[in-house]
Amino acid sequence: MRAVIQRVSNAKVEVDNKIVGAIEGGLVVYLSVGKEDTLDDVVFMAEKIVNLRIFADLEDKMNLSVQDVSGAILLISQFTLHGDCRKGRRPGFDQSAPPELARRLYEQTIDLIRQHGIKVETGTFAAHMHVTSTNDGPVTFLLDSKRLF
Repeated sequence: MRAVIQRVSNAKVEVDNKIVGAIEGGLVVYLSVGKEDTLDDVVFMAEKIVNLRIFADLEDKMNLSVQDVSGAILLISQFTLHGDCRKGRRPGFDQSAPPELARRLYEQTIDLIRQHGIKVETGTFAAHMHVTSTNDGPVTFLLDSKRLF
């Protein structure tokens, strides 16, 4: 699994001009499932997202997690994170999971994060979405459950 994580002061996602998910303060997480991913990748990603210390403490150091600051998460499925742009001009998606596997692991990730007591809003799986957010910092991180980066 791959994720782009952004610390935000607010964010929303719209489908067909209707807001389907919105948060104030927390994280926007764009999540992609690879064809080789399993429940182990889900557990790794959910734990990392919940516990990543990227919020400032009283000394303005990144020492607090989204859980510590009672933040929320807007979790968006984004298969393009597995796009391979190394050759040619059109990305290849050979490493992306098929939709049924991607949906299952995406939903399991949401469930695991919610088990930590964190509010999770989502987009609509496989829909064309418009995401609006205010990046706080800006603070953005990349995660890969296979630890490729």
